[in-house]
Amino acid sequence: MNVVATAIADVLIIEPKVFGDERGFFFESFNHRRFTDIVGHEVDFVQDNHSRSVKNVLRGLHYQIQQPQGKLVRAVQGTVFDVAVDIRRSSATFGRYVGVELSAENKRMLWVPPGFAHGFVVLSETAEFLYKTTDYWAPEFERSIAWDDREIGIAWPIQEKPALSAKDQLGKPLADAEHFA
Repeated sequence: MNVVATAIADVLIIEPKVFGDERGFFFESFNHRRFTDIVGHEVDFVQDNHSRSVKNVLRGLHYQIQQPQGKLVRAVQGTVFDVAVDIRRSSATFGRYVGVELSAENKRMLWVPPGFAHGFVVLSETAEFLYKTTDYWAPEFERSIAWDDREIGIAWPIQEKPALSAKDQLGKPLADAEHFA
């Protein structure tokens, strides 16, 4: 695996080694020992999620204020622009984001550690998105930051307003959202 550093030290792009020929391809999408070496500490994933969305659907920016989730995310069909926003108040990168294109073709994964809000927008006609989480979904602790918050200033690669869930339409500006210490 190739690990690519981002502008925020804790957020990592992981590029698996892909073995391919005329029959198709194979790659190891997760190895606990290797992942522990990459992030520098033990990480236990407890839940796998799979979503399918159509073009211009934006999901996020989500986080859980209690039972925070680290996420290892990837697109297995189509293309998304994936975003991690640092919402750890004590962090030197508080309010900054990392955005990366993840696709079935590039097979890249993004490690989004606990303490970050996460979201993505679908760039292809459809996309299927997988993510492993370090804690269970707890809807009572789930929060949403506005996808278009000017303080964060995410440069979403879209031309029109995205399709949002009712919950995401109510996302709060970063200044009004609950943060991590």
